Amino acid sequence: MINTLAEMFSYTFLVRAVVVGLLVSLCAALLGVSLVLKRYAMLGDGLSHVGFGTLAIATAMNAAPLTVSIPVVVLAAFLLLRISENGKIKGDAAIALISTSSLAIGVVIISLTTGMNTDVCNYMFGSILAMSRDDVTLSIVLAIVVLGLFILFYNKIFAVTFDESFAKATGVKTGLYNMLIAFLAAITIVLGMRMMGALLISSLIIFPALTSMRLCKKFKSVTLCSAAVSVVCFFAGVVISYVKATPTGASVVLVNIAAFLLFWAARLVLGTKLKETLCRRIAERRNAS
Repeated sequence: MINTLAEMFSYTFLVRAVVVGLLVSLCAALLGVSLVLKRYAMLGDGLSHVGFGTLAIATAMNAAPLTVSIPVVVLAAFLLLRISENGKIKGDAAIALISTSSLAIGVVIISLTTGMNTDVCNYMFGSILAMSRDDVTLSIVLAIVVLGLFILFYNKIFAVTFDESFAKATGVKTGLYNMLIAFLAAITIVLGMRMMGALLISSLIIFPALTSMRLCKKFKSVTLCSAAVSVVCFFAGVVISYVKATPTGASVVLVNIAAFLLFWAARLVLGTKLKETLCRRIAERRNAS
């Protein structure tokens, strides 16, 4: 195992990809808890499709993918948030409308410019080779900014996540912090798309949060557990991808599924033992009385 890791990290592109991937996984896991609890989990899926469309436009323009995608996806996140809160179109319908439109636009643009080649697969399912040096530098900087903003406004994000009405009544600008969550999610999704792909990036947001919720109950413990699970699963997925020559994004998702099933099984076992303990104590009290 040590020899495999040493061989793996002898490649510079793999080192860059793992560093960016771990940072993006951490960002996605932290934001994923709030998005899942606020029932905005599908926001990630919708924004990833918007990202695919903007990546296609950037390719057609021979422009830097991240510099084109980030502002467009951020605007789309704000638009989806406004539609969900005030629009006549419900949130899930709005996400479906925008995501499918963006996906169709992206496919058409690629087919008319570069053709339906392997680049499409890289955008749809991710490629660890897709990260250039400039992309890596920008991704690291933006990921650190996302982590910093999340930590700085952790208490406000917690308040908005659990009881938005109460937070608003106490003077918290809930609209502003909802926009902050959407902004951070949009950046994280764009950063992770190059490796995970448009169809798989939302798994980094959803799976760690759902996995940690199997065993943890408090927001802080769920957030910390989600971060740990996401980082471990991403690293394990990259190692498996390198050893077995499987797609990186799919390998990471499969490891996340395995972690979810493991936590779910642990919850069932612990729940059964807890019930047995409670029944035993009740029986002992009845016998004593």
